[in-house]
Amino acid sequence: MSSTNILLWIVLPYLSIFSFVFGLAWRYRFDRFSWTTRSSQIYEGKMLRIAGPLFHLGLFAVIGGHIVGLLIPQSFTNEIGLSQEAYHIGAITMGGLAGVATILGITLLIYRRRTTATVFAATTKNDKTMYIFLVATLLAGCGATLSSAGVIGDEHNYRESVAPWIRSIIFLQPDASLIVQAPLAFRLHVAIALSLFIIWPFTRLVHALSAPVGYLFRPPIVYRTRGSNSNTGNRKARPGWERVKY
Repeated sequence: MSSTNILLWIVLPYLSIFSFVFGLAWRYRFDRFSWTTRSSQIYEGKMLRIAGPLFHLGLFAVIGGHIVGLLIPQSFTNEIGLSQEAYHIGAITMGGLAGVATILGITLLIYRRRTTATVFAATTKNDKTMYIFLVATLLAGCGATLSSAGVIGDEHNYRESVAPWIRSIIFLQPDASLIVQAPLAFRLHVAIALSLFIIWPFTRLVHALSAPVGYLFRPPIVYRTRGSNSNTGNRKARPGWERVKY
C-alpha cells in the first residue's frame, strides 16, 4: 500500500470526520451568532422560489440514495429478494434524476447570485470557496453515476468497493485496498466530498444541521381586537375628533 493511498483513504477520512464534528462543536460554542444561511431572499425571490426547492429536494434525494447505497450491505438486499440488477437499475434511474435536479438547482442559484447585483455584493470569499467544493462534489458524483452505469468506462458495482470501504472507516477498521480498486470517477468524488466536509463547519452549510424544532412547540400568538369603546393607548379621545372605527 503506497503512502498516497494511506493518506487519501485512511488519513483524509478521519481528518474529515474530526474537522466536521469538532468544527461544528467549536462554532456552536464560540460563534453561534454566525450559524445562519445568510439568506438573500430579501434581494431577489422570484428565481429563488424555483431554484431553492429544486436544489434542496434533489439534494435530499441524493443524500438518501447515498445512505442506502453505502451503509446497507449488498448481502441484505439480496436476502430480501432484491437482485443486484434491479437495485442497479433503480439506483441509476433515481440517482440520475436526483442528480439532474440538484445540478440544475445549483446552476440556477449560482446564476442568480452572479447576475443579481445585490445578491452578488453579499457573497463573500468564503461563499465562493464553498460553491467551488460543492459544485465539484456534485459534478464528480454525476461522473461516478455515469461510470457505475458503464457510460464512462466499464460498468462498476460500487457496493463491492466504495461501500465496504466506507463501513470499514465507520467501524474503525480502515481498509484502503477496497476503494483503490474503484474507478477514478468514484475516487475523485470521494476525495472532493471529504474535502467539502473538512470546510463544512466554517461555511454557511452549517444551516443544513439546523431545524426550527422549538417553533413547533412554541405557545400560540394571541391577537386581540380592540373593543368598540376602548381607547387607543392611554390618552383619552380629544374633542372635535372622531374615533376611527376598525
